[in-house]
Amino acid sequence: MDATVSKRWLLARLYEPEQTIVDCRFTLGKPDAGRKSYEQEHIPGAIYLDLELDLSSPLGEHGGRHPLPDPEVLAARLAKLGIGNDSRVVAYDDENGMNAARLWWLLRYLGHEQVYILEGGFSAWKAEKFPVTDHQPVRVPSTFVPKVQVQMLAGVDEVRRISEQTIDAALHASSTAADSALALPILIDSRANDRYQGMNETLDKTAGHIPGAVNFFWKETQNADGSVKNSEQLTEHFAGLDKHREIIVYCGSGVTACPNVLALEKAGYKNVKLYAGSWSDWISYEQNPVATGEE
Repeated sequence: MDATVSKRWLLARLYEPEQTIVDCRFTLGKPDAGRKSYEQEHIPGAIYLDLELDLSSPLGEHGGRHPLPDPEVLAARLAKLGIGNDSRVVAYDDENGMNAARLWWLLRYLGHEQVYILEGGFSAWKAEKFPVTDHQPVRVPSTFVPKVQVQMLAGVDEVRRISEQTIDAALHASSTAADSALALPILIDSRANDRYQGMNETLDKTAGHIPGAVNFFWKETQNADGSVKNSEQLTEHFAGLDKHREIIVYCGSGVTACPNVLALEKAGYKNVKLYAGSWSDWISYEQNPVATGEE
């Protein structure tokens, strides 16, 4: 099954007991806006998970602006809200799926495969005049035992090594260096191109990108209505990326990279990792180099 579901698919299964719908609406810079929107109206049966309070750890010196939550802490939170290992989870937001994709990635990181994203989000659901409510459901706690998939995650040391090797291979124009470069993982920066080039940075203290990274803006994986492009369109979008090489995806804080991970997997890329701390973690280490412009 695809990682996304249509509005009509969800409507037909709205009250199935094994399903949990999760409202992930959140606005950067307005931390209460998402919850207030949920309290005003949401899809019937939906619970709310906050990007910063539930789907991230508290800020520290490193780890980026949205550090990954501790797996055991997140699992306990999910269980308290009635999400168990056998639950089917459908997530939505109103931010082109970026927060819903964060939950999608986190659940899969915890070993939970039955998680999907609602195409178009809440506004599209409401525009179809599908049901909404302000009633907050009472949830019966469940049991969620995490089985952490460590292979889905890349850390700063790994990214630093790949960056250094990629730049070194580019500086040595020999057949040996070229062969070495082709064996290296590919670093993908998911931010808008002006942020990637270091021309316009409004969220982080330093502008630019990780040396050696290439740019694929996450919103370009979507259609005008916010749905994810089909596999053929995504294959064309990511043309030139070797499907046999490992790919490590990052963004500003590890959130908007998640839709790119989803899109890459839909396009047939099998070995995709997330650098969860992303750019905001990278620049928290003074020794890490910064690149600007196009690679």
